[in-house]
Amino acid sequence: MEINSNNPNNFSSRTDRKLIERNRRNQMKALYSELNSLVPHYNSRESISLPDQLGEAANYIKRLQTNLERMKQRKDSLISGGQSMNIASSRTGFSPKVPQIQIHEMGSSLVIGLTTDTHSRFIFNDTIRILHEEGADIVNASFSVVGNTAFHTIHLTVGELTPDYHGVAVTRIAERLNKFIYDAHA
Repeated sequence: MEINSNNPNNFSSRTDRKLIERNRRNQMKALYSELNSLVPHYNSRESISLPDQLGEAANYIKRLQTNLERMKQRKDSLISGGQSMNIASSRTGFSPKVPQIQIHEMGSSLVIGLTTDTHSRFIFNDTIRILHEEGADIVNASFSVVGNTAFHTIHLTVGELTPDYHGVAVTRIAERLNKFIYDAHA
């Protein structure tokens, strides 16, 4: 059987396949673009290739999974440690008075947990001041009080920086806050 390239049905079929393939490519392009928009970029001025975008997205998802596992473990240890602390506190009337700080890096963001007694009013204010001095943008700050203990949570970004400078800024913030808390306790 001979295929006639002038056959109108053959032309229509070829056009349909081209249209279907073009629609598929457009849909994939839109999905790649959406995925890329969900991943934080340290250097957004530079255009990166599609394989690099996919690799960056995969690495970002792996970091999120690792952070989630670490936070789950931290939560479990705090819950189990907190229960024994509450039992001891209720028996002795003693609650921890030493300010404590925890700094967690999540991509280009930081989450700071600050634990103080309710009478240490200025530690939170000074922490915010230090963060502003370091150029951090505070996204959200909240607190809760349980007994004589205040739990502060601060969400912040260090700005749109290159990965190298971001690490330096995070390290400098961590060092200043840890020194401040140590000096406040001393």
